[in-house]
Amino acid sequence: MTYDIDDLAAAQPTAVTRRAEVRDSGEGDVYVSGSLSQAYPTDVADLWEAVTSAERLPRWFAPVHGDLEVGGRFQVEGNAGGTVLECDAPRRYLISWEIMGGTSQVEVVVEPDGDGARLTLTHSGDNVRDFYEQFGPGATGVGWDLAFLGLNALLTTGQDRPEDAEAFFATPAAKALVAASAKAWGDASIAAGVPEEQARAQGERTAAFFSGE
Repeated sequence: MTYDIDDLAAAQPTAVTRRAEVRDSGEGDVYVSGSLSQAYPTDVADLWEAVTSAERLPRWFAPVHGDLEVGGRFQVEGNAGGTVLECDAPRRYLISWEIMGGTSQVEVVVEPDGDGARLTLTHSGDNVRDFYEQFGPGATGVGWDLAFLGLNALLTTGQDRPEDAEAFFATPAAKALVAASAKAWGDASIAAGVPEEQARAQGERTAAFFSGE
């Protein structure tokens, strides 16, 4: 069977399970945790290599420079930097995620799933209140959804992420994925106890941001 990136993008919203946790005291920063989980047509060893190898990360995510051992510092090209905090290969690693003066954590778990393997990624930390109130969990969640699409394309078709990311994000398939992902994160927020009107508005603003509107 052959796959087209547009077909994979269309299937991506329902291929991912999302969960959000929001702790809001009513003042100060807001703790937000967002989890994504997806099964892939490969084994644990191959999936682990795809999410840890400096050679394979650029093919679906971005170039990562630095020391990818526990205690080592890394930098995602054009994105966050951080420290490898924990690693239990080939099952789990935990990293700090440092960007724009803020620090959060990303946990990655790889486990068997039937004939394939499953990746669960949880991004958690304190959000500046104004930022949270504007976008909610989808601010990071939609970005990870797009990364999961790149990983799915690589593991399903062997296809690398598009060289011209801006051109891809302008396609109807990418815009539809962003809209569906933002809505799904709104659903996850509602399930976490966020008022529906607030969660829907956050989802709409997140979709507009990622679509460049």
